[in-house]
Amino acid sequence: MATVFEAQALTKCYRRRTVLDNLHLSIPQGSVYGLVGENGAGKTTLIRLMAGLDFPTSGDFSLFEKAENQVEQRRRMGFLIESPALYPDMTARQNLELVRIQRGIPEKNQVDELLERLFLQDTGRQRVKNFSLGMRQRLGIAVALLNEPEFLVLDEPINGLDPTGILEIRRLLQELNQQKGTTILISSHILPELESLATRYGFLHHGRLVQDISAGELGERCCQYLLLRVPDPERAAALLESELHTAKFAVYPDRSLHIYDLMGRTMEISACLAHHQIPVQELTTKGDDLETYFQRLIGGGAE
Repeated sequence: MATVFEAQALTKCYRRRTVLDNLHLSIPQGSVYGLVGENGAGKTTLIRLMAGLDFPTSGDFSLFEKAENQVEQRRRMGFLIESPALYPDMTARQNLELVRIQRGIPEKNQVDELLERLFLQDTGRQRVKNFSLGMRQRLGIAVALLNEPEFLVLDEPINGLDPTGILEIRRLLQELNQQKGTTILISSHILPELESLATRYGFLHHGRLVQDISAGELGERCCQYLLLRVPDPERAAALLESELHTAKFAVYPDRSLHIYDLMGRTMEISACLAHHQIPVQELTTKGDDLETYFQRLIGGGAE
């Protein structure tokens, strides 16, 4: 599978502090890659290396499967890193027009299209210094999209947005990925929003990649289920099939049953088992959301 970014033993140190530690990471072309980690895990440092704003202490990385001529490869990328770099005394249109000219982008209509797509067309002569945090964030995303990037890198893209704004940006990113095939890297503290977008995840902890996993695999590990404990799990399993008409369950080595499709029907399950003289020792809802899964992965969750 083609990649847009690949790191080999990538390390970045600041004086005595190691921020990225022998990192191996691959981002497949066409994916929406969710980068998850605590503050200080190395997410923004990694993005700064991608953008050429900093340099590795050791190790190497490639862009679009090329380790050389990275300045040219970055022309195919768009970045929003930390707070967007904008000219505060200019309007949204002037900011975009200036960046368009600096980058040598010939299509003047790009500016009008992006102002409309990011819901900034009515800002008129209002200067950026008077924008709300959410409006500045929208403009920063517009700047990142100005060159129609093949690989879009976003650091906390929905910071400061209200719920409506979050929904609008989510739709825009889904459209870019699904209709234009844009590869997107999103680093965000708002993990529920990543769950609605990402097709693959990388979990960073103390500068190391502790897990790289597809959204499908993560869903299987995090999906909610009913945990059932009874003295006779084999007989209970037979009743689930014959009386409650489900085969979506599994009997685990600890003799517990995990039931995957009767959520909200615990009373019905209990009544069925009681009718057949099978006492229920435990019947509870289990499963992790993305945040809980990450905490368990790095050893920070409760057992």
